[in-house]
Amino acid sequence: MSEETPNPIDPATSLAAHRTSLAGFRTQLALDRTTLAWIRTTLTMASFGFGLVAFFRSLREMNPGEEAIRLHRGAIHFGLALIVLGLVATVLAGVSHWFTLRRLRRGQRPIMRQWPVSITVAMLFAVICLAGLWALYER
Repeated sequence: MSEETPNPIDPATSLAAHRTSLAGFRTQLALDRTTLAWIRTTLTMASFGFGLVAFFRSLREMNPGEEAIRLHRGAIHFGLALIVLGLVATVLAGVSHWFTLRRLRRGQRPIMRQWPVSITVAMLFAVICLAGLWALYER
């Protein structure tokens, strides 16, 4: 068997080069979609935090007892924690997007992080939930 040298005018070679340049564009679009998903998620977290505080405020106004005041204080702490987590996650997603986009523009491959933003946010959310449960248990 003889090895064939690739023909410089081979259509498969030019098609592969074209697909490679499109792969970078598709990767950038996927990165944009991921960042937009993070923005939707963080807006949902912050909106839920605001809604939680508003709901327990209206409950406190309708029933001005000691228990309603205690629940309202807990809702303020939990809602504020969700708002802060949403803000932190938005910043982390933006920074991650910026660094990855910078690598793509330099022609470098994106880096697979050992500790991605999703795990960071999930762990912070778990800590917030555990702190909320602990506060409910202690009272």
